[in-house]
Amino acid sequence: MKLKTASLFILLAFLSGKTAFAQSNALKAESEKTLLVLAEALLKNQIHESGHTNHGAIQCNECNVLHTRAAEAVYPFAVVYKLTGKDEYLRAAIDVGNWLIKQQLEEGQWKETPWEWTGTTADQLLMMVNSYPILEKHLSKEEQNEWKISIQRAADYLVKYMSPDFASINYCPTSAAVLAQCYKMFNNETYKTKAHELAHWTVAKMNEEGFIEGEAAQVFGVKYGVDLGYEMDMSLWGLALYSKTMNDNFVYEKVNNSLQKNLYFIYPNGAIDGSWGSRCYKWAAYGSKTADGSQILFALMANEDSRYTTAALRNLVYLNTMIKDGMIGNGPQYWEISGESVCIYPTFARAKNLAMTIELESFSENKNTPLPGDKGNWMKYFPSIDLTLVRSENFMTTISGYGYKDITNWGNGKYTHHPSGGSACNIWVEDHGFLQTSSQTRYVRGEPVHMPVTKDSVICLTPRIEFRSKDGYFTNLYECESRFTSRSNADTVAFVSAIGELKNQEWQPGGVGYKLNHVVRDNSVEKSVLIRFHDRKPTVQIVEPIVDLKGMSFEKISPKKVLIKGAKRTFLFEITEGDFEIQAGEDREKYWYPFQSMKCYPLVININPPKNGYEQFIKYSITII
Repeated sequence: MKLKTASLFILLAFLSGKTAFAQSNALKAESEKTLLVLAEALLKNQIHESGHTNHGAIQCNECNVLHTRAAEAVYPFAVVYKLTGKDEYLRAAIDVGNWLIKQQLEEGQWKETPWEWTGTTADQLLMMVNSYPILEKHLSKEEQNEWKISIQRAADYLVKYMSPDFASINYCPTSAAVLAQCYKMFNNETYKTKAHELAHWTVAKMNEEGFIEGEAAQVFGVKYGVDLGYEMDMSLWGLALYSKTMNDNFVYEKVNNSLQKNLYFIYPNGAIDGSWGSRCYKWAAYGSKTADGSQILFALMANEDSRYTTAALRNLVYLNTMIKDGMIGNGPQYWEISGESVCIYPTFARAKNLAMTIELESFSENKNTPLPGDKGNWMKYFPSIDLTLVRSENFMTTISGYGYKDITNWGNGKYTHHPSGGSACNIWVEDHGFLQTSSQTRYVRGEPVHMPVTKDSVICLTPRIEFRSKDGYFTNLYECESRFTSRSNADTVAFVSAIGELKNQEWQPGGVGYKLNHVVRDNSVEKSVLIRFHDRKPTVQIVEPIVDLKGMSFEKISPKKVLIKGAKRTFLFEITEGDFEIQAGEDREKYWYPFQSMKCYPLVININPPKNGYEQFIKYSITII
C-alpha cells in the first residue's frame, strides 16, 4: 500500500504511537502537501476531452456516477493553481465550475446525483463563491456573468428553503457561512438576514453541554440526534466561518465552548470518535465519509487554544495513513479489506476542507500543547448523552449509553443501530492502536449511494451481550434506557456500569436483564457481566471482537485464556471468574464492516442459564503483558 504522508517526521512519530507535535505553520504546510496529493488524483478522474457532453465533470469509478457534489473540487483545484501556478489546475477549476453551472436546476439548486436531494446546494455554492476571486480574471466576460448569476440563484434557493426542518442540522451552518460570504459579495441584505437566522437556529439546537441536536430523524418535522462526526467536520466550522465573516461574537463563543468539550473525543492517534453518534453508520474513524473534515474548524479557532492546531495536525496525519494513490479510503483497513477502488466522496470532501484551511485563516503560534487524550489518568462523563471517556496510562476508551431512538422509524433503520447499552465503542492502546472498535449493530444501507453493498453477510464489531430466540435477536446494544453510572477512585481510573434489559431493534425487552461493568486501569480493562434470567432462559453470548491488525496473532492457550500478539504489544484475554470457556475465531471472515472499514477476530463466551437460581456472573479482562 502506497501511503501519501503529510511529513516523514510526523508520520514516524504517529506510527510509533507517540505524541506528535508541530508548530502551527506546519499545519498550513502539511495541508498543502496533502491537498496536492488529493488534487492530483481528482484531476486524473476529470473528463478532459473537448466536446464531451460532460466535459469538466469528475468521474467516480467506484459508483460509475458523475456526482454533482464532486464539482466542489473547483475550489481545491483553484487553490492548487494558486499554490503551484500550473495551468492544468486552472483549466480544471474553470471546466468543473462551468459543468456545475450547467447542472443547476430551475430554482437555482443542485441535486446530489444520483439522488434527488438538493440540500448539498449549500456545499456546492460555498466552493463556487470561494473559487470566484481566484478565477475571476481568468474567466471570460461571459463566464464571469454566468458564474455570478449561478451563485446568486443558488443563494436565493437557500434563502427560500434552508431550515432545520428541511435538512440535517449541519446544512444550516454551512448555508449560514456561504450566505454571509454572498452578502459580502453582492451586498444583499436578504443573505445577511438568512445567514444570521440559520446560525442562531443552529446554536439554539445545542444542548446544555454544547452537543448539537439535529443529525437524525424527524418528529413532528423537527430533527433530533447528536453526531460528533458531523458536528466536528461540518456544523462547527460552518458556525465559525459565519461568525468570523459577520463578526458575530455570540456564535463564535458558542463554537469555542463546544469545541473545548470536543477535544476530549480526539484519540491520541488523531481519530475523531464519532463511533457512538446517530450517524455512525458513515463513521470512517478519521471523521465521516461525506463530511468535509476538521482542519478548517481548528484553523479558524486556532487563536483561542493552542491545542486546536495540535488536533488539526494529528487528525491530518491519521487521515494520511488511509490514502492510496491519492484517494482516501473509508477507514483504517479499507485498502486491505475492500480492494483497489473507492468512491471519490472522501477525497473531494477532504480536499475542500484543506483548501479552506490554507486560504481562509492565518495560523497562530502553537505552543506544542498536548491533547487531553495524550495523558492519563482521567475520566470524563457527559450526562446529556450518557457517555464516558476514559484515559489511563495505556488505555483510552469510549463507553456509551447514548439513548437516541428513531421512534417513528423516519430514517428507515439507519439511525437505529448505533452502539449503546454500556458497551465500549472504542478501546485504544498506547504503542498499539485500536484494540476494540464498533459498527452498526446490523448493517443497514441507509444512504445507498454512500454505503456499499456487501458481497457476504457481515457481523457487528461492537463488544456486546446478545441472544437469539424464536422471538428474534436481543442485545444490550439496543438498550437505550440503561441505568448508566461512572465513577473513579484511588484503585481504578474509571468504573463504568450499565444496567438494563437485552432488547430487540424496536427496543422491546426479551425477558433477560444484565449488568455490564468496565473497570479501566493503567494496564488492563476488566469487564464483568451479571446476566439475570428473570423470565426467559436462552443461551446468552458475550461477544468480544478484537481488532485484527496486520501481523497480529491469536492463540487460545487454555479454555479461559487467549494470547493476543501485536507488533509492539502482547495482551492476555482471560476469564478470571466464572466457569465458562472462550470460543475463539469462529466465523472470523465475517467480522468486518464497510464503515469504519476494520476487521476483527471474535472471542465468544456462551452463558447458559444456571441449574439453580436465575443469575450468572462472569468477570474477564484484557491485560497488557
